[in-house]
Amino acid sequence: MEILITGAAGMIGSGVVRHLNDLGFDHLILVDDLKSGDKWKNLVGKQFKEIISKHKIFEWLEERGGEVDAIIHLGACSSTVETDADYLLENNYRFTIRLASWALEANKRFIYASSAATYGSGSLGFSDDEASLESLRPLNMYGYSKHLVDLWMKREGVLGRVVGLKYFNVFGPNEYHKGQMASMIFKMKEKVETEGVIKLYKSNDPKRYSDGGQMRDFIYLKDAVRMTCGFLDQPKIGGIFNIGQGRATTWNELGAALFKAMQKEPNIHYIDMPQEMSRQYQNYTCADMGKLCRIFQTKWMSIETSVADYMGFLKTGARW
Repeated sequence: MEILITGAAGMIGSGVVRHLNDLGFDHLILVDDLKSGDKWKNLVGKQFKEIISKHKIFEWLEERGGEVDAIIHLGACSSTVETDADYLLENNYRFTIRLASWALEANKRFIYASSAATYGSGSLGFSDDEASLESLRPLNMYGYSKHLVDLWMKREGVLGRVVGLKYFNVFGPNEYHKGQMASMIFKMKEKVETEGVIKLYKSNDPKRYSDGGQMRDFIYLKDAVRMTCGFLDQPKIGGIFNIGQGRATTWNELGAALFKAMQKEPNIHYIDMPQEMSRQYQNYTCADMGKLCRIFQTKWMSIETSVADYMGFLKTGARW
């Protein structure tokens, strides 16, 4: 089976490559925009057939696309604070539509990354039922660019032929290059090492959430990758699916797991939340995983186990 993976040097993309290698797949076509950073290091030691620039992908498909059996499209600008709407529309929306159109016309399996950011504030819940797509209201342009892809798939009547994955808070190895968009685990570990403390926001809704009691659906990279690749074995399954744990973890619990993994006594301080952030802060996210669990028998690593496993990578700077 020959699989083309975009965003292949990113955190999730390189994890997909590693997982597929472990399953015995090495006929992989990797696509990314490596530029001058060190994201390429995520690919060292991995087995693949070819690596090409995202700027050359459609030329390559025109010449050799017949060799491809499936596309896992993970390449995108994932910055939730990106304000260049034209760039996001071109990079996240139009590029995806063009690639999906090619795959649909060529009758190739197409799996693409959507995002939990499409759910906006979460006031309407976190159900991956496609019937409610039009009611969602993303809070930022990144989420909207992903939402537009989901809407296009539905409008064109092709949701049954593709798989869109709404990733929640993914953390894990191979995110050294992400800078501001790195997971909070990555950032908190650095704070503990340099300052000996984790700083969490005070609650902006103390009647329902204590300080540090705000909740997120955190999912470890290895679990997210396993679910993603599982759809390669289900060629007749289509639609939009959440990729999360289906369990909400408080920031306090996450911090406690980090201190335990680092063999340090917990030291959490609470700071005021900026007023501008408070107006659109998500106090709770939790993926509805019923739809995916009806297809796969899915097990997740616990938060404590996941964080401990991740610390094994961060201590040495290793990649997965």
